[in-house]
Amino acid sequence: MSMLTDKVVLLTGASKGIGAATAEKLLKEGATVIGTYNSGIGALEELAQTYGSGRLLALKGDLGDMNAVESIWQQALDFKGHINALVNNAGIAPVVDVDGSDSEWHRVWQQTLAVNLQAVADLCRRAILHFKAHDGGAIVSVASRAAQRGDGVDSLHYAASKGAVVALMKSIARGYAAENILAYTIAPGWVKTDMASVIYTSGNERMLAEIPMGDAAPPEEIGNLIAFLLSDQMRHATGSTFDINGASYVR
Repeated sequence: MSMLTDKVVLLTGASKGIGAATAEKLLKEGATVIGTYNSGIGALEELAQTYGSGRLLALKGDLGDMNAVESIWQQALDFKGHINALVNNAGIAPVVDVDGSDSEWHRVWQQTLAVNLQAVADLCRRAILHFKAHDGGAIVSVASRAAQRGDGVDSLHYAASKGAVVALMKSIARGYAAENILAYTIAPGWVKTDMASVIYTSGNERMLAEIPMGDAAPPEEIGNLIAFLLSDQMRHATGSTFDINGASYVR
């Protein structure tokens, strides 16, 4: 039997990159997946053809919109009548300089916190309330290396949002372990997604050179760890943050 057979997982940001790799891994391990996307359906279309509409539901929604977050949760819950796990993967990383305009500074901070933190908190809240009534469940949130070591001066908002996610997950783990609600964080460094393409361009050699392993992590490695954490084989690791960064940041 696969390690996630009969589990129903809500996975945000599932159309590409880490999310797509995670969706495929969860499906291979027997899970039913509700995957969200913001614009293009991406990899979810092919995965639906492979695994069928009974195993994969793709939901479109803007996580920066609180009403959309509530709609996503309700549609996900309606799909199979219950949810066993939540994976908060969706995130954005716009840049803004401290010497820019006040309006742009506030716009980028608000947008980033809405997607990277408020939506995560809102979905976690819904999951906790659901899990409390259904004998528990698990939450995995994807943060960032930036949560641990900080980020560039044009990404202060991004580091702050991801640092808050780490604190949120630790608090959930401490507060709800006795009710069989488990919470984990994964903090990747550079991952081979569209966002990481910058480290392979001319002039950015130092960014790649700072990774002792010499390359960004494959998104499948994050997906593999997420699947393992949801398998009930690491229950006493609840509250932990797992680094996947090729030793570019070691705590």
